[in-house]
Formats: sequence, structure tokens, C-alpha cells
Amino acid sequence: MSSPISRTAPFETALVQVLAHEGGFVRHPLDPGGATNFGITRQTLSQARGRPVSVDDVRLLSKAEAATIYRRCYWDKIRAAELPPGLDLAIFDIAVNSGPARAARMLQEALGIEADGLIGPRTLEAARNAEAADVIRRLTRVRLGFLSRLATWPVFGRGWRRRVLSVEQEALRLAGSLSLNSNG
Repeated sequence: MSSPISRTAPFETALVQVLAHEGGFVRHPLDPGGATNFGITRQTLSQARGRPVSVDDVRLLSKAEAATIYRRCYWDKIRAAELPPGLDLAIFDIAVNSGPARAARMLQEALGIEADGLIGPRTLEAARNAEAADVIRRLTRVRLGFLSRLATWPVFGRGWRRRVLSVEQEALRLAGSLSLNSNG
């Protein structure tokens, strides 16, 4: 008899990956997101709390509150728990970096379906019927293509590329697709 898989485990696994890339408090003058902590911007924290917040509020953000925001505003919004293993991480990381709607459009583009920016039954069905490793690899190409066209690529591109490739590798591992004959 197999034990039921916890619905929390995939989120926790993905969150560890995202937080490893996001780090703590940062206020880079060329980052259009402004001050961030655990990757949460001032704007996102304001929306989550339902009121304007200061840079100090961002600086004092707890890891627990960041995790709650990530689950509610990103993981749940993109219906990651309903996606195949590995694909959930890949889309979650894109949502964190580029927003849930863009993540949904990138997934839809990688699946070859109409891109409306909402993950609904049609997108979920296409994701479940696709080979996860192939979709993850297509997502990496789409994502790097998008990021490389941003004006801030010369400043942040090296780190973004490293992150995207690291997420791809972990997503492929979660999908059970890293093997000796992988050309990844």
C-alpha cells in the first residue's frame, strides 16, 4: 500500500530552489523591482499586506511570510500543484521572476497552445499529456530568449542564465529525466 504524497512537498521543494537563487535583502540601483527580500518586491509585499509598505518593511520580511506570499501569489495562482513534477518547479520559478501571467504564457507557448496567460483546464490537460522533460527544455529556451531581450540583460544576464540552467537541471531531475543519454 503506497502512502499518499503530501501536496506540501512539491511546494516546499520548489521554494527551497527559489530561495537559493533569491537570497536575502537586496537593493540594486539598476533592478527595476527595487528593494527585495527573499525575492519579494516592495510592490508584491504591499499587495500581499493590503497596504503600502516601506523599504524597511521589505528588509524585515520574514522567511515564513515570504513563503506564504510565494504559495498564495505564485504557486497557487499558476496551479503548480496540478502540474507534473519538474514542470511545477520550472513554471513557479518563472512566475517568481517574471510574474504569473508571463509564466502561464511561456508554458502555453512551450506546449504549443494558445497563450492567454491563464493556467486553466486546457493548459493543465496539455501539460499532463506532454513529455515533461521536453516542455522543461522548451521553457528554458523561451525563458532565456525573453530575458536576453530585457534592457537589464547586460547587468543581470549572467546570473539569470546560471539560475535558469540550474532550475532546468533540477526540474529535469524532478521529472525523472536526467539520464546518461540526456543531451540537456
